[in-house]
Amino acid sequence: MGQTLYQKLRKLHEVRQFDDGSSLILIDRIMLHERTGSVALSNMLSENRNIAAPETVFSTIDHIVDTKPGRPDISRMPGGMIFIEEMHRASQAFGIRLYGADDDRQGIVHVIAPEQGIVFPGITIVCPDSHTCTLGAMGALAWGIGSTDCEHALATRTLRVPQFKQMRIRLTGKKPQWLTAKDIVINLISRFGADFGTGFVIEFAGSAIEEMEIEERLTLCNMGVEFAAFTAIIAPDHKTIEYTRGRPFAPKDEDALIAEAHWASLISDVDASFDVDLEVDVAEIAPMITWGTSPEHAIAIDEVLPDQRSDFADVFKYIGLKPHEPIRGQAIDGAFIGSCTNSRLSDLRRAANILKGRKVKSEIRAICAPGSKEVKISAEAEGLDKIFLDAGFEWHEAGCAFCFYAGGETFPPGSRVISSTNRNFEGRQGPGVCTHIASPETVAWSAINGHISDVREAYE
Repeated sequence: MGQTLYQKLRKLHEVRQFDDGSSLILIDRIMLHERTGSVALSNMLSENRNIAAPETVFSTIDHIVDTKPGRPDISRMPGGMIFIEEMHRASQAFGIRLYGADDDRQGIVHVIAPEQGIVFPGITIVCPDSHTCTLGAMGALAWGIGSTDCEHALATRTLRVPQFKQMRIRLTGKKPQWLTAKDIVINLISRFGADFGTGFVIEFAGSAIEEMEIEERLTLCNMGVEFAAFTAIIAPDHKTIEYTRGRPFAPKDEDALIAEAHWASLISDVDASFDVDLEVDVAEIAPMITWGTSPEHAIAIDEVLPDQRSDFADVFKYIGLKPHEPIRGQAIDGAFIGSCTNSRLSDLRRAANILKGRKVKSEIRAICAPGSKEVKISAEAEGLDKIFLDAGFEWHEAGCAFCFYAGGETFPPGSRVISSTNRNFEGRQGPGVCTHIASPETVAWSAINGHISDVREAYE
């Protein structure tokens, strides 16, 4: 029987197999950020343990760094400077790379990993952050880990990984101009449920995947964890190879030729078996938006909210909406474009196309935080910052602050915010803030109209 892509990657990195089916897996690269990475590194120092391969470890400042223009404060989180200072101290002590707030390579960990060529097809890569599954879009085996596992990986370059079932989701059909990877993945989570992927590795495949550019694939895999999957993955193709070629930490010269030949083999065999095999026609998907406090609480933009259920009582109370109300037309107080899901250059370009020549409603606070310094610099070179600023958006520095509330600046309590982030949990963007997740284009179009709006109108 043939092998799946996941089976091939796992086998390539298997150091030892145990009787319970779990395996000791070699870890090629480790990424850290200051919120959790500083804790792991500090523990390593205090216990006098060494990092097995410092050259394979990359760290950045992203989660609690100030994103206000010019970074007037390094961190707005109470006590945040402790994490940042410890990250600098420990990184220097261990001799690992750190992209600090003033480094042109700084950015959100899952944005800079493909951007810098830290991740590429065929490797294993981990980070103490749940959205590490993003990097599976590069044909890598990538997953989020806890602090204890992080220390183990740093010290030994290995992790014990249980066996997982496998799911393939084949995306077919022609994607309309206005439809995005964000709409597709929200639709999938809403359709099948936020726990549907529990115990699975999800492989996205199909003709619609082949048509997607790499940054769209990154968005898709980013929300694999919102399915509760161990990780999500996409087989590398010519687009992956072209995207990776020449990046700072990707294979070079003869190594690149050898690597690229190997990457061509990293596909699921025709006769490979999946525990669950689904097919979804993307042409049938409308622009999507979440309405509640879980990514599975989502509907098409032109649908009404669902029936009342016993488990929805607290949800409706928190969001201040009622069953059977339309989602379209609900007034908003804020709009946010950013996060590890939708803050790459292509995301900003698409949003700018909506904003160009238009103005955000004056009562709305609208914020854009590029995913990395490199994205910000490239966007400014193209004049995208001017389009955002002229439309009434604030143009921020790279970081996670407005997606991951950690006690710093946020939207006012009770605000209704439309956001390109990946989570709409209670308090995710601040105490009492109601978050509606959507694509960057839907966020931009809604900010212009002052209420949740159908982005298809902007393409008419």
